[in-house]
Amino acid sequence: MGFLKRTNKKFDYQPRFYKGEGNPYKIEHKLDQFRKTAGKNKSLKGKFNDAIDDLKNSDKSVNKTLLIIISILVLLFLFIIDFDLSIFKRN
Repeated sequence: MGFLKRTNKKFDYQPRFYKGEGNPYKIEHKLDQFRKTAGKNKSLKGKFNDAIDDLKNSDKSVNKTLLIIISILVLLFLFIIDFDLSIFKRN
């Protein structure tokens, strides 16, 4: 009996008051359904190719919004450190 491995018992548990489809205990991110790179167990090359495709076919309005947010944050940072813009003027 020492050579036989014990197998774990599998139970098909259904919650008493759950009326939905699928597993209610499955943990998934809200935005995984919109990403190509999440969820599938592919090779590193496949994930890299999917990320490049997402970058090429991205939404242009998102890129503009991201650029505006980054520029505001940079200007705020320069204001906080009291950066002097007069170094760019010619005398």
